[in-house]
Amino acid sequence: MWLRLRQIALVAEKLAPVERQLCDVLGIEVCYRDPGVGHFGLENALMPIGNQLLEVVAPIQENTAGGRYLDRRGGDGGYMVITQCNDHMPQRARVDEMGVRIAYKFDRDDYRCMQLHPKDTGATFFEIDEQLGENAHAPDGPWEPAGPDWQRAKKTDRVTGIVAAELQCDDPASVGAKWAEIAELPVSGSHTIELENATLRFVPCTDGRPEGLGGIDVTCADKAAVLAAADAIGAKRSDTQVYLCGMRINLV
Repeated sequence: MWLRLRQIALVAEKLAPVERQLCDVLGIEVCYRDPGVGHFGLENALMPIGNQLLEVVAPIQENTAGGRYLDRRGGDGGYMVITQCNDHMPQRARVDEMGVRIAYKFDRDDYRCMQLHPKDTGATFFEIDEQLGENAHAPDGPWEPAGPDWQRAKKTDRVTGIVAAELQCDDPASVGAKWAEIAELPVSGSHTIELENATLRFVPCTDGRPEGLGGIDVTCADKAAVLAAADAIGAKRSDTQVYLCGMRINLV
């Protein structure tokens, strides 16, 4: 059984300006807008980074889960770590056995979704999904949340993949251990979990914000272009980091 990092979701007060900054700085393109998120009072945009997806959601009505999350974390920021597995039912059984609450789930012929409650996992939303059907488990294969032809929007001139997610926690050791227990993967002494294609890092809260998804690492084909575009809008933090949608984006 394997577990991959397949999608990172961010939440923003307003979608359009954040979407524009992400596309302009990272050199990526929107592949899909999911009308289904309207059920939750949200709008969204999904953008491929290599074989993975970066999503931004934003509330379009009052009293949404996304809006409450914005209030809790004090503005735009990371929202969900969404993973892909190759055998969903044992993962579901594992969560049930541990007594971890499921905030949202569905099972269809082509896709199974399990979104875990952050009050039980710590840090942020941890989602474990499985794509079903032809070519479903290929790294570049179909991914239902990103629409029927997400691959057409792949642009890898500047960034090519997401290789880490950084989760800031009040107690990195215990939160890392909980995520590792759910994933049935080992956690290192430095509070990291190695997925098939990425690392999950559990770190202390040091930026004045509460627990949450605080950053990601992206591999670069043209780091200089990313930094120049970020500098032009005041989003360059250092020669290896830009700051977009309340997120530290580390360039590797």
